[in-house]
Amino acid sequence: MLLSIAFVILIVLGVAPAPYVIDQPGPVYNTLGTAEHDGKEVPLITIPDEKTYPTKGALDLLTVSQVGTPSQRPDWFQVVAAWADPTRAVIPIDVAFPPNVTDEQVNKQSQAQMTDSQEDATAAALVELGYDFPRNVTVAGLTQGSPAEGILQDGDIITSLDGTKINDVQALRDAVAANGTSKPASVGIQRGGVDSTVSVTPTTVQDTPVLGIGVHMDYQFPFTVTLQLDSVGGPSAGQMFALGIIDKLTPGFLNGGQHIAGTGTIDSAGNVGPIGGIRQKMFGAKDAGARWFLAPATNCDEVVGHVPSGLTVFAVKTLDDSMAALKAISTKGDTSALPTCSAG
Repeated sequence: MLLSIAFVILIVLGVAPAPYVIDQPGPVYNTLGTAEHDGKEVPLITIPDEKTYPTKGALDLLTVSQVGTPSQRPDWFQVVAAWADPTRAVIPIDVAFPPNVTDEQVNKQSQAQMTDSQEDATAAALVELGYDFPRNVTVAGLTQGSPAEGILQDGDIITSLDGTKINDVQALRDAVAANGTSKPASVGIQRGGVDSTVSVTPTTVQDTPVLGIGVHMDYQFPFTVTLQLDSVGGPSAGQMFALGIIDKLTPGFLNGGQHIAGTGTIDSAGNVGPIGGIRQKMFGAKDAGARWFLAPATNCDEVVGHVPSGLTVFAVKTLDDSMAALKAISTKGDTSALPTCSAG
């Protein structure tokens, strides 16, 4: 009788909602291939006004699917099973869905990040290929009480800092860091088509010198590159979109016709940044048939010890690193010298 009662209690507790969500490998998309858009299959990358070349194999971008929402949480049986599964991760629900943030706001931010990442990927690819086009770092919001308040305005284009030309966000960060917080920085701006120079003394936020502004990249591309991928948000597809664009705009097969996957944010200067869910993405890549994986070097602490059998992971910091890895793979060269993730 007691055993039966205990069993019933266990079942009741097991199906009770847990304060977690579960991340697991999501759909995989070949940037050289097609995906459904408005009910029909279309190329993920289209470049209608520029000469393009045939591609072969795959340059996969990876996604993460999430099981659970604040209103439909997974039960404890599902959570315990996920804890025991190396392909999945259990995330506190308050981390996945911050309090006082609606699903609509989360989705809107995610889609905005995807749009920005597609533009950054296009810019990175075209810069890598030697195209010259305007790249403007534009002020998009000022932090209350920031040193730039009353000096810079929304819409200002930052053209230089202490004489260094600024045409990407990383260049701005580097120039502000080099100036430091002990003296004013000379900031070249363009406002309403008029060039001028203003002085702003950076302050420190988390040990980093900053101007206290938000910025947005505005590009004037020399031709149209259309990236179409429905129902996928966030910035992590940037690197693979950039590689896909490069492959389409250059003769030959960038990947040697092989199946390669990867992830990582990217900026117009070609810097590859960290992403979330890399363990799930590695398993997704392996399940999709990839043999090689390009991972942001800044995610290496999550990679070590979690690489699926049969998948070789290279650590990349820049688009040039990724291009070097693809060249070695495509020519069947020596890949042993390429950077990988190591403990510590």
